[in-house]
Amino acid sequence: MKQRLAILGSTGSIGEQALDIVREQGDHFEVRTLTANRNWERLARQARDFDADTVVIADEKYYTHLKEALSDTDTKVYAGADAVRQVAGREDHDVVINSLVGYAGLAPTVEALSHGRKLALANKESLVVGGEYVMHLAKEKHAPILPIDSEHSAIFQCLVGEQSPVRRLIITCSGGSFRDLPAEALKDVTVEQALRHPQWTMGAKITIDSSTLVNKGFEVIEAHWLFGLPADQISVILHPQSIVHSMVEFQDGVIKAQLGTADMRIPISYSLTFPHRALRRGEQFSFLDHPELTFREVDRVKYPALDIAYDCLRRGGTAACTMNGSNEAAVGAFLQKRCAWIDIVRAIEYALNHASFKLNPSLDDYAAADEESRRLAREFLKL
Repeated sequence: MKQRLAILGSTGSIGEQALDIVREQGDHFEVRTLTANRNWERLARQARDFDADTVVIADEKYYTHLKEALSDTDTKVYAGADAVRQVAGREDHDVVINSLVGYAGLAPTVEALSHGRKLALANKESLVVGGEYVMHLAKEKHAPILPIDSEHSAIFQCLVGEQSPVRRLIITCSGGSFRDLPAEALKDVTVEQALRHPQWTMGAKITIDSSTLVNKGFEVIEAHWLFGLPADQISVILHPQSIVHSMVEFQDGVIKAQLGTADMRIPISYSLTFPHRALRRGEQFSFLDHPELTFREVDRVKYPALDIAYDCLRRGGTAACTMNGSNEAAVGAFLQKRCAWIDIVRAIEYALNHASFKLNPSLDDYAAADEESRRLAREFLKL
């Protein structure tokens, strides 16, 4: 029987690659729902290609365009962020792939889990912002969360079948676009430079987050919620080749690692087929093509965002929500060339120093913290 999929953010990098998996394994999956933010033209093509039952465009001003483009089909068309949330909980989905970008992914995550749906999660902000709430809900509703991030998928794979305590999670880090650039040169880097990631092909926002290591800090927070380890048992190590995706050290000193090519289709496929592995005929890693795997410490002075994220994890409450919202606002400004790259982390620090704080937040508290953090970032950047 085919698994019925909802792909939230289907026109983005993860969404497109998820659809590649469906093409490869068409006997196993059926696409029911697709959503996009603004790219209505690509969404319309996807709806036709996969005979989707429902599509949602989050930006309502594109609703008419999308509706007209699909007027000769039976595909149902909706618009708005709340419609994206609602479709995540529909009964005709077996799996919800949440590949939305940023805070916008939290509400659909909550909706999917509230209805007991299996969640294949690429939207790390759901856990960065509301990890305690989300994990409690998943447990209460017996709704599985399967990580799509390559690092967390690697850790998950290393833990399958293990029953002994874990000593440490080791998250690997490519170093992003500026790993070989001296710290003193960072004040002059351009948007175009920041978007040239040395290993991965990703969306613009996550590529910028990779360049500041905000993304890696968020992965530490995400790992805490997914695997239940405290901050001092989660470490980050620089691995420029991006072949070892992450590692787990057990109490006897043994370290297990998951290795492979830098291809997001692998963790996406695993999240959909677990506990089985898909047959991917084109996938065959050669160690001879990668004779050297190197590791080194992360420069915490050059990349202060990593320690900021650790601090937010230890503080708990709305701290990580404030970090995320201010980062989203600052990255948006940088991509529009309205601030310098180094101002992204400065805006985060400013927001954290001036924001209110709730230790035991509700969903409404998260929403308020998100709004406040964006305002503070804009205030710092004088936007």
